[in-house]
Amino acid sequence: MTVKIGLLGLGTVGTGTVEILQEPQGRSPLLKAIEIKAVGVRSLDKPRQVNLPPEVLTTDLETIVTDPDIAIVVELMGGLEPARSLILQAIAHKKHIVTANKAVIARYGPEIYEAANHHGVYVLLEAAVGGGIPIIKPLKQSLGGNRIESIVGILNGTTNYILSRMTSEGADFDEVLTAAQQLGYAEADPSADVDGLDAADKIAILASLGFGGRVKREDVACEGIRSVSAVDIAYADRLGFVIKLLAIADGNAGENSEALQLRVHPTLIAKAHPLASVNGVYNGVLVTGDPLGQVMFYGRGAGAGPTASAVVSDVINIVGIITSSDENPALDPLLSCTHQHYCQVSSIEDLVTRFYCRFLCADVPGVIGHLGMGFGNHGVSLESLVQIGFTDGCAEIVVVTHDVREGDYRAALEEISQLEAVKEIPSVIRVLS
Repeated sequence: MTVKIGLLGLGTVGTGTVEILQEPQGRSPLLKAIEIKAVGVRSLDKPRQVNLPPEVLTTDLETIVTDPDIAIVVELMGGLEPARSLILQAIAHKKHIVTANKAVIARYGPEIYEAANHHGVYVLLEAAVGGGIPIIKPLKQSLGGNRIESIVGILNGTTNYILSRMTSEGADFDEVLTAAQQLGYAEADPSADVDGLDAADKIAILASLGFGGRVKREDVACEGIRSVSAVDIAYADRLGFVIKLLAIADGNAGENSEALQLRVHPTLIAKAHPLASVNGVYNGVLVTGDPLGQVMFYGRGAGAGPTASAVVSDVINIVGIITSSDENPALDPLLSCTHQHYCQVSSIEDLVTRFYCRFLCADVPGVIGHLGMGFGNHGVSLESLVQIGFTDGCAEIVVVTHDVREGDYRAALEEISQLEAVKEIPSVIRVLS
């Protein structure tokens, strides 16, 4: 039995996907059952890295999503529109969907999954998070017997590359960003990466799977890495930490997710932490569950090969079902999306965590005492408070707190910022407890 598929997009990931499908030797035997019926592209004249018959290429994407011969539509265009509309149109024509599009799933997942369940088709998205790292299927299947407690990940290779180079070279953010753009690791407009938006899309998806409920993308508190300086990285190193952009979903579990916290932000993590050694463009995801404990997923988080690997994995899953089932089988609950309720997400103000903060203060007697009093007025307990040196005539003071409610910590900072001796608070970074 041959299963015909249609691809929307033939960019980096699309090309990698075609290369795998055209070279099935040594891979799953199900690849031999797949035929590429059509590939949607922007231009028919553009040179390609893969050889496809001219009749396979088309600029009319609607003909792909409505073609009665095509069973699976692989959406690799990216962006919100027309990707969303084409996915919904394909579902309406009872076509299974494989996508690498984290943005469209994070924002329109409920709409897409409702349509898929109604029409009896699958929407698989292993490639949307972590590139080639298998994390979607483990959360849906292998870890299904666990009560998930937290998902903590380095989910954006661009920011991890930037922070890794800042750490190893002592370089500033702008310098490394420029180098990353020249190497093709960062886009000309790097906002989605460096402002944490890409990682927020991904943790919204993982949280939905791990905690068994829908997640609104706008509920993810998000901070990027633009404010992280070489000075902070150096101080973190002296204190036994590294700085990473972490995407975090914290909760007490499963269906009872009232305490769920969703956030993306730069974070100090101890050098002994499993994620501290994830460097360069690599991704890592640490899942904690009961009774398993911790399990780590690590690998290349982007690129043609890794992402195409995940795309083809999803295609193979669907082909396996199509070629071994009745004509209209019920959806496999381990592959489909069945949860209907929305997770309740707590305010970032209620987060309890440790903080690192750097102050520039006038070098006058009693300034450290005033800082301690300001924190004490709001119940903030200090783990360490040290004067590091001098910058532009100001004393540079670094504070690390014990666990504290974020709202109380911010209130303390507001009071302290009014002190005449405090000239600037250049850095406030959370510390992973």
